[in-house]
Formats: sequence, structure tokens, C-alpha cells
Amino acid sequence: MRLKLGTLMLAMMAGSAALAQTCTPTAIKPYVLVNGGSWQQTSSATVKVGDWAILGPQPTSGGSWSWSGCGTSGTSREQTISPTASCTATATYTNSCGAKTTQAFAIKSGTWSNVKWGGGGYVTGLIFHPTSRDVLYARTDIGGAYRWNESNKTWVPLTDGFGPSESFFQGAESIALDPNNDQLVYMVTGLSNSADATARLYKSSNRGSSWTAVNLPFSAGSNNAGRAIGERLMVDPNKPSTLFYGSRTAGLWKSTDSGNTWSQVTSLSSVKMTADQISAAGGNIKGVGVVVYDTGTRGSGNATQTIYAAIAPDYASAAGLTSNLYRSTNGGTSWSPVSTPVTGYHIPHMVRAADGMFYVAFTQGSGPGANGPGRLYKFNGTTWTPLASVDPTQWTSFGYGGLSVSGSGSTTRVALGVTNSWGNYSGQQVVQLSNNAGLTWQEIAAAMPHSPASDGFSGWIDDVEIDPFNSERVLHVHGGGIWETRNASSTTPSWTERVDGLEETATLGIATPPAGATYTLVDSAGDIGTWVYTNLTQKPTLTTGGDRINGNAADMAWSDPQYIAAVSYSHATNAGRGHWSGDGGRTWAAFATLPNGAAAGAGTEANIAVPARNRAIWAPTNAVPSYTTNNGASWTSTNLPALSNINANRAYRMVADRKNPNKVYAYDSGGQWWGPQGKVYVSTDGGQNFTLSQGSVNANLRANPFGFTSLAVNPNAEGHLWLADGNTIYRSVDSGATWTKFSQFDSVWGDRQTWQWPVVQGASAIALGKPAPGSSYSAAVYVVGTINGVWGVWRSDDAGANWTRINDDSTRYAGIGVIAADQNIYGRLYISGNGRGILYSN
Repeated sequence: MRLKLGTLMLAMMAGSAALAQTCTPTAIKPYVLVNGGSWQQTSSATVKVGDWAILGPQPTSGGSWSWSGCGTSGTSREQTISPTASCTATATYTNSCGAKTTQAFAIKSGTWSNVKWGGGGYVTGLIFHPTSRDVLYARTDIGGAYRWNESNKTWVPLTDGFGPSESFFQGAESIALDPNNDQLVYMVTGLSNSADATARLYKSSNRGSSWTAVNLPFSAGSNNAGRAIGERLMVDPNKPSTLFYGSRTAGLWKSTDSGNTWSQVTSLSSVKMTADQISAAGGNIKGVGVVVYDTGTRGSGNATQTIYAAIAPDYASAAGLTSNLYRSTNGGTSWSPVSTPVTGYHIPHMVRAADGMFYVAFTQGSGPGANGPGRLYKFNGTTWTPLASVDPTQWTSFGYGGLSVSGSGSTTRVALGVTNSWGNYSGQQVVQLSNNAGLTWQEIAAAMPHSPASDGFSGWIDDVEIDPFNSERVLHVHGGGIWETRNASSTTPSWTERVDGLEETATLGIATPPAGATYTLVDSAGDIGTWVYTNLTQKPTLTTGGDRINGNAADMAWSDPQYIAAVSYSHATNAGRGHWSGDGGRTWAAFATLPNGAAAGAGTEANIAVPARNRAIWAPTNAVPSYTTNNGASWTSTNLPALSNINANRAYRMVADRKNPNKVYAYDSGGQWWGPQGKVYVSTDGGQNFTLSQGSVNANLRANPFGFTSLAVNPNAEGHLWLADGNTIYRSVDSGATWTKFSQFDSVWGDRQTWQWPVVQGASAIALGKPAPGSSYSAAVYVVGTINGVWGVWRSDDAGANWTRINDDSTRYAGIGVIAADQNIYGRLYISGNGRGILYSN
């Protein structure tokens, strides 16, 4: 027995040794998905504050997981995190035989978040992926592109990594998706059409998380009239390496290598409109607005043969085309005109139902908010059948804009956007819905429940989309964002404004009060006016009021920040406006009078400085500033010199000293690269009389446009001025008598040195805020500019001796305009992205 027991023990030990030898750790493959994008095999990622990521390592089965760090917990393999600071998450995988493997995920927390507004600008198109659920994109006229995140019902910005040299490409004219690959996105950009080749194609293989760019041989016009027409860009669903693009001024174009190279489809037209032709036609050409493939298949490998192209009247006239609709039956080799039931109209949208029936909208105007008459037809390739029409009345001129279909046959659901129809009342037409292929219609938007109820939704209904996976879900655009219903069949469909994460306001001025004020900042923005924020995460409610207002600038009395003055311009009256508040923005009153030049000044350069309660100096565009000592009851012109005419808008930039209200500074940037040298003027009597700073003349300040220059005071030190002249920065510690130039900043010139026009500005904006604890200087200094060829946002805590970049290449926002620093929180800076509202550093 003793022998047998020993033998058994030896055998067991041998088995254990064999088991130990075979139980090796399993390698972990790290994967990260950020904010609804695509999975990336990586162990590091940047997640902006307020956004989220999923950590999803592999293997997917056969063992167990445990986690620590970054808010991870439990045993689930996939972990969703939303970090507020940089952190490390560690995954431990125990395989089936007990061996453990660890994998660290390095998560960098992005430092920038949007100040909440929600929408604020014109979304020109919505593009659903036809074969992948909830893959949806939005294009805007000046604010880039966004991707929908269904899990948290927010929009993810896709162009925040564009640099300042890409500001012209921040508007998306058309977006196309590959129906065979939901990761591929194509986007054509360019703010305004011309006779030159100024458009650019951006391509992404990861749903817009990153882009590569191709310059195009034609122009685009994302901010021109007719900017919701489309889609102009289409991917052949059967041979996705083939793309067509309908340009504004140069006809139809084709690429056979996934957009890398392009050739004009001269079989349709070889006309490329000249600058004179464009000008004679009104400047905003609509061109070839819509491209549609006639196919119900995808991925066949053979190019789709039947293609339609809709031609706007302006290009049809210039090119001598006889119809507004053309068809090719041989893949674009040749084209024939299609006889249409109405002529000389725009075709804003043309869509194909699953049964091959086309639905085509005709509208006399091009939009936004196209005027009528409007007509809707269905077309089977031969016969046109009328479905709906709208004609001008004494008080209205409605047109047709958005158009979308779902299903087929007699039960085809059709959603039709009635554009240029303003208001919300019973009988109004905003979004019309048909469930029987256009035979009968019902209104599903006007007089229906909307949340929030106070926000407008009518007007520019120039795109409407039915979710291809859920026909109850209908979305439409308007001048301020996007609305959605998910119960379209209800007798009273409920609508929700879908603008979380979508920030498209055009900020013109940001003002921050001294520490301890009852509000956080004052936002002056194009089209939406002036607003006072008390909470950065909520849409503000305090405003000067008015409709279609450009808020230009605001300032407050530093010793009494409850007193705020704001200047603006009304599109409705074509006149300047001025308002004041004595209670921190809760209530506002108009100035009793306006200074000379203010009423007619339509430029965005107008600004105001407030030395003390009831006192202000207002600098209208292209005019001599005036001052008031009685809260706007009267205004008196200052003695500042009249601005010379250089064929460009300009204004004096006014700044009040925060420690001595008798000191006010005026900066003339020259107004353009070809303008006169920049100069600073100083007042010691509260802004009534000014003296030229000879020191600023001696400093040889560069002439630059108003928007590329900046003047700021240190609120904690009298007479400390900081100036960005577009190329570099200067500092004065004696109220402008003498100036010191900083050599760290300089423009990137490229081949433009001869023209004095930099590719990227060296220093365009400057602000001073709360100092770092224990710092050697009484304010943190922030500059938007370029150091050693690297453009970004820079901070110095030691009066400019050393600089630290506080953004990165993912947070460049196609250039940054105005900035302001917080006086309560060290390190917090407010910036205006290019069409991206206000953002702030955490």
C-alpha cells in the first residue's frame, strides 16, 4: 500500500507539472471606441471632457475579466468610461487554465468643452447610411460636420482637428457614404463658389474620426445660396471606387479611384464658368445640384449604368443645356435631356424608392427657405405624376425643400419639407407626410408638441429624412438646428430638438467679468445676438432680445460688473443697436441715443469699452468712436483720427484699464495687410480725448485685419497692456508709452511673404486671466498664435518668458477667433471656434 500511494503521488505531481507547463497567459489585444466612432486597435486614446469611450479588449470568450482605474468596475469585458481627467485603466484577463494577463489603457482627457447653446446655425443636410442602423451625419454651412451618437442622443463634431489654414473648408457642401462600408465617409468642402479650383475633398475610413484631404479642380459653396440642395456627391453602390460630383460652376465631375483624381464629365458639359459669368449670374451659382443612381443593388462590381443629374437654371443657361434634368444609361459616357413637367425651376432633392420610382421636388427659388411655386412629382422613368403643389398667395410664397421616401409601391411613405413657411399654427405646412405614395397628405410638424416648446422649427425646412430602419423616425433641418420625431404616424407626433453636441454659433465677442460677479461670461454672436451666461452647461436665458441680431461686443464696469453695455446690429432694420443692463443682464434697456456712425454700421467690428457705470466708449465700424457719461442719453465724438478708406471694414478696438477707470486705450490695427501701420492711442480722461502712443509707432506694429489682432489689459496691474498685431505680441507696462516685442511668435508665410499675407497668423488673439498660484506675474497670459511653426493656444505664467501650449491638434477648430480669460478659475480660457460656438478649457 505504501508503494502504491507513493506511486500515485508521483503521478499526481507529474500531472500538475504538465498542467503548469501548458497554462500559459493569453495575449490581450486592446481596442478602444471613442464617442461612437469605429473600433481602433490601440491602448491609448484621448476622450474630451463630457464624451465617452468603450474599452473592449480581446479575447471575447473563454476566461474572465477584472478592471481598475478610470471608473471601470465589475467583470464585463467591455467598459464604458467618461473620464474627467487623464487616467489609466487596467484590464486583467484570467484564461480558462488560470493564467493572468494585464493590459493598461492610457486615457488622456481632452481639455475643451462647449459652452452650451445647442444648434444656433444652419444644418444644410442629413445623410443616413442606407445599410447600417443609426449611422447618421449632419453637414453645416460654416460649422463643419457631425456624426450622430444614438447611445446618448448627441452629435459628435468631426472637424475639430482642422487647423487655421483649413478655415475655408469648415463648411461641408456635400457628404457621401459607401453603402458597402459604413466606415467610409466622403465630404466636399469650401465656403464659397468661384471660377477657381478652391474645393477640397476629405476622406475618412473611420466614420470621420480622422481625415485625409484631396484638393479638387473646381470650387464649392457650402455657405452660398442653394446650400441645402443635394446630395451633389454620390458613391456608386455597385462600384464604390466610382464617385460623381455635381459642382456649382464647372459641371459634373467623376472619379474612378475613390476620389483621388477627378475629370470633368464633358459629355454632359465642358463649360467652366468664368468670374464674369458668375458675377453676371448673381455670384451664387447652384450648378449641378443633385446626382442619383438608378439601382437597387450594391456591391456587384459593375458600375451603375443609369444615373440622373439635376441642373439648376443658372448653369443650364451658361452651358446651353435644354433641360433641368439629364440621364445617362451608360455610366456617364453620354447624357440625354429628360423632359420635365415644369421648366426653369430648381430641383432641391430627387430620391429613389425601393421599387425604382423617383420622387422629385421642383421649386422656383434655390433657398435657404426657397420661395415658391413648388411642385412634387413621381417619375417612373417615362411618366410624371403630380403629387402636391403650392403656389404663392398675397401673404405667402412657400416652396418645397426636403424630400425623403421609405418603402415601395402604393404604401410608400413620403416626407416633404415645406420651406419658407414661417410660424406655428393650425393649417400651417411645415412637414407633410404621405403614407400612400403621395395620394393624400397630413401635416406632422405645425401645431404639434415640440420640446423645448419655445424654440422655432419652421422656415428653412430644406432637408427632411426618414430613418431607413425606422420609418416612424423623421428628422428635418431648419435655420437653427435639427428636429426629430419618433412617432410620425401619430395623430399628434411629438418632436424633440436634436442639437446636443451640435454648436454652430458664430461668436464675435466674449467678455468675462471680474471675480465674484453674478454671471460667467457675455456671448456676442452672429444672428443670435447677445447672451449672458450664469451656467456654462445650460442654454442661457438672459439676453438683450431681438430677432436676427448680430451681437458684436459687450463690456462691463470692472468696479461694478452688474453694469453691462452691448452693441449689436439688426438684420431686420439694417441698423446698429446699443443696450445696457444695470442688474447683471437680467433686464436690458436700449440706449436712448446712438453715436455717429453706429446706426449705419453693419460691420462686425463694432465694439465698446466700459470704464465705469453709465460711462462707455463706442467704436462703430469705419467711424470715429464716441463716448457717453450719462448712460447713452447723449454721445460725443472723441478726438481720435478718422479711419482712412482702405476698401475693408475696420474699427478702433477700445479697452478700459481695469485698475484706473480714467485710462482707456484705442488700437487701430490698420484694417488690412495693405493698410497703414498699427497704432495705439491713450486717454487719461475716461475715453474723451486720446493721445497717440509714439512708442507704438516706434514698435512698428504690423498692419493686419481687425479680426486677426487683439488688445488686452492686465486687470490686476494698472497700465499693463498686451497687444497681438497678427504677427507677434507686444507688452507695455507704462500705459502704452513704450512697448517690448516678444520674439517667440511669428507667422507662417509660405510663398506669400511678398504679399504680406501669412498662411497662418503669428499672434491673433490675447487675453489675461487669473494667475497661477505662486506665479511671478499677476495674470496668466493666453495667446492664439504660432511658436516655432506650431500654431495653437499658448499660456504663460511668467509674463511671457515661457509658453506652454494648452490645446493639441485635435482641438484646433479650423482656427480660433476671439478669446477671453476667466478671472475666477486659473487655466480657464474661453475661445470661439470657427463656426463651433464657444469652447472653454478645463
